[in-house]
Amino acid sequence: MSVIDVQKDLAALTLTVTSRFEAAPPRVWQVWSDPRQLERWWGPPSHPATVVEYELTPGGTVTYYMTAPDGQRFHGWWRVRSVGAPSGLEFEDGFADDEGKPNPDLPTTIVRVTLDADEAAGGAATVMRIVTTFGDEAAMKQVLDMGVAEGMSEALGQIDALLAA
Repeated sequence: MSVIDVQKDLAALTLTVTSRFEAAPPRVWQVWSDPRQLERWWGPPSHPATVVEYELTPGGTVTYYMTAPDGQRFHGWWRVRSVGAPSGLEFEDGFADDEGKPNPDLPTTIVRVTLDADEAAGGAATVMRIVTTFGDEAAMKQVLDMGVAEGMSEALGQIDALLAA
């Protein structure tokens, strides 16, 4: 599995998931920058993602839903804050209702993704860090109780096969 570390820091209100991939950063960047590749890994294997709207530019929006085995859809959205291809991006991430509209009853987070060349591998591998920052401890606990850390780890575990294809 590509996930090498998961850190939950309640004091800093962050969840940090670190992964390593046997591909250079420009190739790993493609799994974020191509909506068809994004939907092949963004949801855990049991809840595949479908990207509905995709504008990966500062100020842009990405909307999607994940489909559970029973057919139930779980909608989400991003508001893109910055894009620094091929080294990373930052976005606000939130839950949405069945119509894809932001759900104000659930927390939003700020997600920062960095893609760094693994110099020990001569730059031919990438270390990806996804740092999710929560607004407060209650929001962090709520999202962690929903299984987001485990789901993200499962989702990231699908990237190796995508990179190899």
